[in-house]
Amino acid sequence: MAGKFQWKAFAAVNLDDVFFDSLKSDYPEFTDWFKKKVKNNEQALVFNDELGIGAFLYLKNESEPIELTTKILPAIPRLKIGTLRLAERFRGLRLGEGALGVSLWRWQEKQVPQIYATVFEKHHELIMLFERFGFQCIGFNNRGERVYLKDRRKINYLDPYKAFPFIIPSFRTAGVIPINDTFHDKLFPYSELKGNKVEIEEETAGNGITKIFIGTPYISMHYCPNEPVGIYRRFTGHGSKQYKSVITSFCTIINVTTVKDKNRAYISLSKFIEIAGNKTLFTADELENIYNSNPNIVVLELIYNGYFGKGHNVTYRELKDNNLFAAHPYQITYTKEDFLKILEMGDVNVQNVVIN
Repeated sequence: MAGKFQWKAFAAVNLDDVFFDSLKSDYPEFTDWFKKKVKNNEQALVFNDELGIGAFLYLKNESEPIELTTKILPAIPRLKIGTLRLAERFRGLRLGEGALGVSLWRWQEKQVPQIYATVFEKHHELIMLFERFGFQCIGFNNRGERVYLKDRRKINYLDPYKAFPFIIPSFRTAGVIPINDTFHDKLFPYSELKGNKVEIEEETAGNGITKIFIGTPYISMHYCPNEPVGIYRRFTGHGSKQYKSVITSFCTIINVTTVKDKNRAYISLSKFIEIAGNKTLFTADELENIYNSNPNIVVLELIYNGYFGKGHNVTYRELKDNNLFAAHPYQITYTKEDFLKILEMGDVNVQNVVIN
């Protein structure tokens, strides 16, 4: 998929792009609204490729009532997803998931109680996306749009997607997934070296927040759904790994699929390729080679909760010094206290990641 997301000033966005035709149709005042954003020097997260604009996200800080047809919600600090729209050619792909993931990260960072969006009923893909990530329809506004809201005081922890970006607080054990540096930097290109939050958001939006890790272990793996894990970037170059092998980020396991165990196939090659989908860095031919060449294959589906960032990654040396690397990563089981300690070592505000 060519193109990329970038945070841009409204003034740098082409209002005449055909992408905006549907927004102008849905909202007669859209052109005037857009020009006000230009005047106020505001920004949006915009995806551009060779065909023009493919996605557009605008976020707005609010502290005003939400007027519904049946009631009025009182004024409290909120983050509003003022505009989230995808071009037809990208619907059903990961751009929407990535853009919404960035919105929820921003909401988490601001620590305001609620995030919300409005959407017409005809936009079925957006409705499914909001509902997948735990937004609830609380009614309709006077324009006839559904109003979808998510409240950090009422998070649904039964599903990691609905809980995102927060980690399920009831977890008892956690783990760590080792990924060789070359593969890590393709699957998590924003977690290792970039310290610029804007760049990280831009790449996250384009890559999505669902990740597929394909393990070919020679030893047993203990991972289970809803369990948080650290992502360990294993340095494979010359020299000591003491400070170059690091935990860069953290995820929640959504699903664990045993593909093969001791050369016994539990699912077919076609099903394996289907599970990997477009969320892995491997091509179909490479997946076929993995399937045919390895006696043990496990697929882990992950949701990407957060990253430590440049200068904050937790090194192998730090983990060893704190008795947090006592075995092969596949065999390490952390207690809740251990995992929270790793988050703290990565300078994460734990109280804003694991909330009750």
